[in-house]
Amino acid sequence: MAFQSVKLFALELDGPEDAVYSSGEMVTGAVILELNREIKVRALRVLGRGVAAAHWLENRSVGVNTVYNDYTSKITYFRKRQHLIRDNGELTVLSAGRHEYPFSFQLPEETLVTSFEGKHGSIRYWVKVKLHRPWATVKKIKKEFTVIEPIDINTPSLLAPQAGTQEKMARIWYRNCGQVSITAKIDRKGYTPGEVIPVFAEFDNSTSRAVLPKAYITQTQTFIARGTMKQKRAVVATLCGDIVGARRRETWHGRAIKIPPVGPSVLQCRIIKVEYMLRVCVDVPGTSKLSLELPLVMGTIPLHPFGSRTSSVSSQYSVNMEWLRMAIPEQPEPPPDYSAVVSDEEAVQNSTAVQPEEDLSGVLQRSLMAYVQEFRLRPPPVYSEVDPNPQPFAMRPRCMTC
Repeated sequence: MAFQSVKLFALELDGPEDAVYSSGEMVTGAVILELNREIKVRALRVLGRGVAAAHWLENRSVGVNTVYNDYTSKITYFRKRQHLIRDNGELTVLSAGRHEYPFSFQLPEETLVTSFEGKHGSIRYWVKVKLHRPWATVKKIKKEFTVIEPIDINTPSLLAPQAGTQEKMARIWYRNCGQVSITAKIDRKGYTPGEVIPVFAEFDNSTSRAVLPKAYITQTQTFIARGTMKQKRAVVATLCGDIVGARRRETWHGRAIKIPPVGPSVLQCRIIKVEYMLRVCVDVPGTSKLSLELPLVMGTIPLHPFGSRTSSVSSQYSVNMEWLRMAIPEQPEPPPDYSAVVSDEEAVQNSTAVQPEEDLSGVLQRSLMAYVQEFRLRPPPVYSEVDPNPQPFAMRPRCMTC
């Protein structure tokens, strides 16, 4: 039978199984065919695609019937096709044995969107192979790969502190019980999974009841189709504080909440967004919750040790210049007198002899370290209140009024 002639039909991508790609990179691999006997092939094609899709159903009752509304949207980020065996009207005969067909294609240079899997949508990238044979069904293989677009949190917008204040009048049965206020601040907006966020907050409880402060990191998935939005929220981390008594105040001096392993933020897709928020809230008994939201961005490039790229470059420059500071002492000795270095006969000979033009090629060919070491002594100061070489009295110019 026809299906028994193909022993193995496989698609392999180069690199490890968990390889990650980004914009502009090459995706390479091979299609492997192992045949038990000779077969005829019409075409062998490789397709690469990247698609974002959102889909969900909503129902509503119309009398005794139920009407379903289908919400679907799709964006194609790239589409590549490569012919390993081209269909030119003639059949290609493949002998029994193993056949390998390498392929490669480049991802688009423009920014792609990070891979994502959600309840009502996904962002997927894959490679598909199709084997066309006469009088046989088309054989297909599909293999997905992961794309992650880097988000560098070492940018001014993501390094900016986030702060806010919220207050609320607590009411129970139309009676005011006092005011509750929250003031919170975090060091920056951008973080990476695994980091700890120090939360600085103040809770002022002017009510007659005790309140409980909490902090959450929430993930919000937003799906958009046909002008309609569908959202799914989840709490990914929690921090619980101590109870604040009636007419008391509580302060958090950098309470730590750790970010679990979560996916990066997805902000560049028009139909799917993944956003994060730090919510600092207070549970007030008998009334609704008071909440303050501070936006977060989950990046892929962690914070530089120096805090920013600019400071890191300047710090690296200062570190590299340390050897030059060590070469020049803080309190240098004064240069020796010329007579102490050169004898009287050499001084006379040097003053009368014609000095040839000095060849600096040897000096310039030396390394910078050696060149600097020759001039360790600092020059004399440019300005001095006492003239070190005063003119004789007779040569001084006379005052015009004398």
